[in-house]
Amino acid sequence: MSAAAPRLAFYGDDFTGATDALATAARAGLRALLFFGVPTPAQLRRVGPLDCLGIAGATRALAPEAMRAALLPVAAFFRELAPGVIHYKVCSTFDSAPQAGNIAVAVEALRSAAPGAGPVLVVGGQPSLGRYCLYAQLFAAADGEVYRIDRHPAMSRHPVTPMDEADLRRHFSRLGLEGVASLDYRTCAAGASAVIERLGALRAAGAAAVLFDVAQVGDLAPIGAALAGLAGREPVLAVGPSSVIEALSTQWSAGADAAADGVSPAQGPVLLLAGSLSPMTARQVAAAGSYRRVRLDPRRLADEDPAYRDRIARRLAAHLRDGDHVLAWIGNARGMRTAGVQSHRLARAGGRLLDAVLRETPPARLGVAGGDSSSLAMQALDAWGLSYLRRIAPGVALCRLHSDAPALDGMEVMLKGGQMGAPDLFERFVHGSD
Repeated sequence: MSAAAPRLAFYGDDFTGATDALATAARAGLRALLFFGVPTPAQLRRVGPLDCLGIAGATRALAPEAMRAALLPVAAFFRELAPGVIHYKVCSTFDSAPQAGNIAVAVEALRSAAPGAGPVLVVGGQPSLGRYCLYAQLFAAADGEVYRIDRHPAMSRHPVTPMDEADLRRHFSRLGLEGVASLDYRTCAAGASAVIERLGALRAAGAAAVLFDVAQVGDLAPIGAALAGLAGREPVLAVGPSSVIEALSTQWSAGADAAADGVSPAQGPVLLLAGSLSPMTARQVAAAGSYRRVRLDPRRLADEDPAYRDRIARRLAAHLRDGDHVLAWIGNARGMRTAGVQSHRLARAGGRLLDAVLRETPPARLGVAGGDSSSLAMQALDAWGLSYLRRIAPGVALCRLHSDAPALDGMEVMLKGGQMGAPDLFERFVHGSD
């Protein structure tokens, strides 16, 4: 790692997860910025020195060849950047399939970014979001209960990457990452020395990857000690949710700002696109009484019907000019299945719709619900980065948009995964929660 290199560089497999990673780093006091692609030299000069550099992507929704095409330029950039830790940031539910968002493909593509690195280090849980890994089995909370991931009411039925295997070792093997060894929570409970010793033994035994159990927040400090210690001597390639950064921040924290939660009321009209079909997003839409609602036709939107898109864009822009807060939403999962709409096409079309609206009438705040919807919406805009402002809720950050277009530069943006936030999140996005 060179003197000018950041300590950490991460690639988020979707924008919502990438903004959570950005928020985690910033709340630990690290100088952090999230780019929408490999940054240009001019952009790097503009932002100055960073402790944490992130790149937001959309590989969670891509087929293997498209993933490789997206990640190989990132790997080349990271290799030149030479950070201590390279982190492939995935959803805390690890949902992935051989044909979509394959984590093993990402590991293969990013290995060249960390020449000489040892086994891939996988942090298996994120207690701050209700995700737990015990004896390599993944559990996730929903509606006040904790479920094994293959029995989770949402993730076991995910329309693209259903999680039907709770043992992450077996899950990775199905994806193509063999030889994953488990470092279980009993070792974490014994402290940093025990974790470092056990990690050394697994490395010596030839493990291709090491999966760390995370049963409670306290497990992250000894894991962080092991990761940070290795990063001081050799490149580290880590995979996992934002708990990778939570673990490292126990060693690197420059003064966490845990009090900076909540947001002030919006200073003007708010535009929100709800592209997620999750039950939580449906509850948030139902509770959003402060918005002028515009229901979208998923088939016509995904078919890129220009007359339909232009008509809806003009309607949304007119409501914003009238000072209304506007919620555009695609309806329920049954309607989607009946329409036969591919989710990726719909998310891409949603991004183009937002771009058309923002070119005419930029709102004070922009929100997008849904991982694919957020990723593709941001890619459609004339912008290149995000910096963290405040946390609205666990896993949901308010960020500042960076763009060379004056109308977009500085806009406040919320990108959220489908399951993230409480039912009143959309109302808090308008009225604040300080």
